[in-house]
Amino acid sequence: MFPIHKRAFALCLLSWMLFACPSAVADEATGFRAGAAMIDISPPLGELVVGGFVPFPANEIHDPLHSKCLVLDDGTTRLAIVICDNLGISRDVYDEARKLIAEQSKIPADQILMAATHTHSATRASSAKYRPRVVAGIVASVNMAIRNLAPAQIGWGGIDEPGEVFNRRWHVNNPEIARNPFGGVDKVRMNPPRGNAALIKPAGPIDPEVSFLSVRTPDGQPIALLANYSLHYVGGVNKGDVSADYFGIFSNRISKLLGAQSVQPPFVGMMSNGTSGDINNINFRGGSGRRYERYEKMTEVAEKIANRVRQANTEVKFTSVVKLGSMNRDLKLKTRKPDQKIKDWFREVMAKTEEAEKYHRYERTYAQRVKKLDEGPDEITVPLQVMRIGDLSIAAIPFETFAETGLKIKEKSPFADTFTIELANDSRGYLPTPRQHALGGYETWMGTNRVQLDAADLITDSILEMMQELKNRDLQSTLER
Repeated sequence: MFPIHKRAFALCLLSWMLFACPSAVADEATGFRAGAAMIDISPPLGELVVGGFVPFPANEIHDPLHSKCLVLDDGTTRLAIVICDNLGISRDVYDEARKLIAEQSKIPADQILMAATHTHSATRASSAKYRPRVVAGIVASVNMAIRNLAPAQIGWGGIDEPGEVFNRRWHVNNPEIARNPFGGVDKVRMNPPRGNAALIKPAGPIDPEVSFLSVRTPDGQPIALLANYSLHYVGGVNKGDVSADYFGIFSNRISKLLGAQSVQPPFVGMMSNGTSGDINNINFRGGSGRRYERYEKMTEVAEKIANRVRQANTEVKFTSVVKLGSMNRDLKLKTRKPDQKIKDWFREVMAKTEEAEKYHRYERTYAQRVKKLDEGPDEITVPLQVMRIGDLSIAAIPFETFAETGLKIKEKSPFADTFTIELANDSRGYLPTPRQHALGGYETWMGTNRVQLDAADLITDSILEMMQELKNRDLQSTLER
């Protein structure tokens, strides 16, 4: 032990360091930290798999579904990003989880971004039997990520992979393949017959960029990686299988490529869905056209994306000094209502027998959807959110958003890097742009799309305003200093 006089000197020296050099202690208390975690939220067997027009029971968990969370803390602001393997989760489910998280942790409810991947091999998160597990899983993933908070470095980047993204809406010159359930003919067809002579050109652009956010310990050990790609689910599963689709395979693969299989706490790979409302991975005019085995194609897609991200991750500049922020806004939108012509058409449709010849195979389905819209509210409120991580901004939109909207947000964003997560904080169907509404096609049909025709423009304007306000906070802070 120290002699008494030496111990006294040591205590005095420590006191001097604490008061004369407060920055040394402040850095440890307020430095950048990150934590990640994932919780299994696979549904009970027997729940209905949704994503098609006719749901069917889940009879096997092929690969587990997860709630994955990344928590970031700059010493002043704490953010949480939660990605769930699901088709789409309604706001009331998210809000139930958000309330519990705010009660149990130091993360304000409005600083949590939650989104679904849009796998079509999952069940309804709102069902009475499954909802409690989804809510509990989201809350547990956030709480565990908070417990895993540790000093960290963060970086971000992007790399193009155009080989797996194709616009699925095509101009066609054959009216027989462009009929709609409303008794008319559209100018474009969603998922037209591959290689068909009627194909003219795609109706919109693609976004080939794989954006990603990478987090590691100060000594370089991977903590988590959140990627974002504007590609719909891939599919190709056995009927009745529950699967996280390529989103889950990517997450596992990137862990191996980064050498993170044995790190503790466990590394968390995450894949969010970008603006893929009109995008899938089918090359309608080219490609081999060969038939893939079950799960083969989604594995191929995930492998390709993971390798591209691993390559780009080697060039990321990491930092432990980063400013975090979040902003939310509720936007009121009018809902679509049928005019008298549409009502008359569907009255005729429903008057026919089930066996009668149909103008369109889904005309009775859309008769019910339009009726529901007509009897529903005249407007809805949708949540919009923007997060900023240094000079990276993340937009969160609760619709299946078209690629051209995502590209416009990237182009006009005041931040150096930007990407959009769709189906975030709610699930409200498709969001075509006004230009795409004029062309028709599945995504524009009343009942597939449920809000006013210029909603995409209103949402884009709101997102960009929020981004600018977050950016302006930096300028204000600089002026105040």
